[in-house]
Amino acid sequence: MLTRRVIPCLDINGGRVVKGVQFQSLRDAGDPVTCAALYESQGADEIVVLDVSATLEARKTARQMVSAIRGVLSIPLTVGGGVRSLDDVWQLLEFGADKVAINTAASENPDLINQVAERFGRQCTVVAIDNQQGSVFTHAGSRNTNRKTTEWTKEVAERGAGEILLTSIDCDGKQAGFNTQLLAQVRKAVSIPIIASGGAGCLKHFSDAIQSGADAVLAASLFHDQVLSIQEVKSYFRSQNIEVRS
Repeated sequence: MLTRRVIPCLDINGGRVVKGVQFQSLRDAGDPVTCAALYESQGADEIVVLDVSATLEARKTARQMVSAIRGVLSIPLTVGGGVRSLDDVWQLLEFGADKVAINTAASENPDLINQVAERFGRQCTVVAIDNQQGSVFTHAGSRNTNRKTTEWTKEVAERGAGEILLTSIDCDGKQAGFNTQLLAQVRKAVSIPIIASGGAGCLKHFSDAIQSGADAVLAASLFHDQVLSIQEVKSYFRSQNIEVRS
């Protein structure tokens, strides 16, 4: 049986970790390097870093920040935000990312998914998909592509994505649970790993996501605010007979 991963997410804006509700009303949540080191010490399986304002500001993710975070980590690091070309992917990998997440650019130029997978491998090609009411949104959740989420997940998998980071904007920051209906629909559509994002509020929400088809669970507010620790989530998974890494 495959082990399930517990992943903290560091949303970065202006060099600081931030968190909001439905991508709005962002508040400060700390220093990214400090947070990353803490989460590894708590047993995180991976770290996801998303520069949430990079696309809106038409800039690239800060490379030095990626390098600084990589310097305190031994676990896998996924980085996204402002990735628009093969060169952007290459630079992030050079500065320490293990995987690169593509969102807006993948939607605007789907061939980029094929190109990244062919050049760098499926294992480091992550497509981040922001869902709202069944549709794909881009530009930090501000633009509706009018593309159906389930159809888009099929296409990105066929094009070479090795993993999908699936965020429910409807649920993000509300701590009322992941969008389990969406997870189940996407699980039926694709066989590649799915990271569930958006809505975690208690331990049961994490197991609900796994039972609905997620291979990994991602959270931010709960960990940043110390409502739950990563070890508490893993201990709960073990009590529910969900395999996790020690």
